[in-house]
Amino acid sequence: MQGGGRAIRYAVGVGRSEALNFRGSATIGRKAEWPHWTPTASMIRAIPRYAAYAGGMPGGIENPLGARALYLYRGGQDTFFRLHGTTEPETIGTAVSSGCIRLVNHDIIDLYNRVPLGTTVTVLQA
Repeated sequence: MQGGGRAIRYAVGVGRSEALNFRGSATIGRKAEWPHWTPTASMIRAIPRYAAYAGGMPGGIENPLGARALYLYRGGQDTFFRLHGTTEPETIGTAVSSGCIRLVNHDIIDLYNRVPLGTTVTVLQA
C-alpha cells in the first residue's frame, strides 16, 4: 500500500490448474535473492523433466525462480508457494506455473525491496 490509499499493481502469471493455485492469506516468512530452486515431488511427477533438478538448481539467470523470491508461510510452516521472478516473461498474464505467482524480474525486485518479512499476502481468486 502506498500513501494516500494508493497501491501498486503488478502483472502476474499464476498456477495452471485450480488445484495448484494458492488462495487465501499467508505471510512472507522468507526472502531470497537469486534463490535456489528444488522442484517438489508433485512437480516432478507432473513434469518428469524436472527430475534432473531433484537435487536443486543454484540461483542465477537460468533458474526458474528468477531474480528474487518471497516465500509464503502459514502458521510458521512453508506452504511451498512463492511469489517469484521468471525466466519466461511471456508467461505473465497466463496460467502456466506450478502454482506459484510469477512476476517479471524487475517487478519482483521492486516488490522484494518494498515488502518486509512478516507482511501478510492475500490472494483472491478472480
